[in-house]
Amino acid sequence: MNLSVKLPGLNLKNPVIPASGCFGFGKEFSELYDLSILGGIAIKSATLEPRFGNPTPRVAETPGGMLNAIGLQNPGVDYIIENELPRLEKYDTEIIANVAGASEEEYLKVIQKLNGNRVVKAYELNISCPNVKHGGIGLGTDKFLAENITKMAKKVSEKPVYVKLSPNVTNIVEIAKAVEYGGADGIVLINTLLGMRLNLKTGKPIIANVTGGLSGPAIKPIAIRMIYQVAQEVNIPIIGVGGISSSEDVLEFLYAGASAVEIGAYNFVDPFVCPKIIGELPEVLKKYGMNSVKDAVGRSFRK
Repeated sequence: MNLSVKLPGLNLKNPVIPASGCFGFGKEFSELYDLSILGGIAIKSATLEPRFGNPTPRVAETPGGMLNAIGLQNPGVDYIIENELPRLEKYDTEIIANVAGASEEEYLKVIQKLNGNRVVKAYELNISCPNVKHGGIGLGTDKFLAENITKMAKKVSEKPVYVKLSPNVTNIVEIAKAVEYGGADGIVLINTLLGMRLNLKTGKPIIANVTGGLSGPAIKPIAIRMIYQVAQEVNIPIIGVGGISSSEDVLEFLYAGASAVEIGAYNFVDPFVCPKIIGELPEVLKKYGMNSVKDAVGRSFRK
């Protein structure tokens, strides 16, 4: 069974990638299993300076998922280059750097700092984080801004650029086509949906930031719908993400048009979810009459 996936700048041995923000820099997970089993790793967002994130509480459980408003907490790109990336070099897996910022200039500076690093194989441009006041989702919900930041990133980047899109838009195809036009090498779809919970005793928001990003199984049907729509309108690959917890979920995302997948919130439920899915995938593909991951991609609309 051929699980391999070839994407711009990425030779994945299988289509499974832990999502940025749900895997840190892999340290804790490396104590549980060999990270070399993974197709790739999308590491925690890098900003120019260290970020301490939003005030607490930042997390709230919801039926079928969770809300988070971490706020891109990270040690800063210099620390990541000096301390985190060297530790990841020993693993036989593709490292994707998630790049974030409060301004277009910050995104570009982070990319320029990472350009010379041989561990990082591609960038994931995070223009869809709903939990920061500047940059983030603002760039990802306007097609002109999305196209512009993609163009600027491609101009300075020495590696392929994948753009992570927000589902908090009326027309996802319009945004996807804009980043494709801007030169994106691929799309990551979807980030979290904006949500909120209230404390029944106080009547106030549970999360200090008021709103948070909804992730988990609750968002899976939305992710599949958006991937299905976008895959038929763009000519660049899609990495699908949103509510995946099983090998059957992965197959559904592939059918919808994703070439690979990222697994996010379920890493908190079951830290072994990624190796489990990788182990089960050959059997699931075989069960539904396929000999490779490629056979499954876009099956829902292929003639």
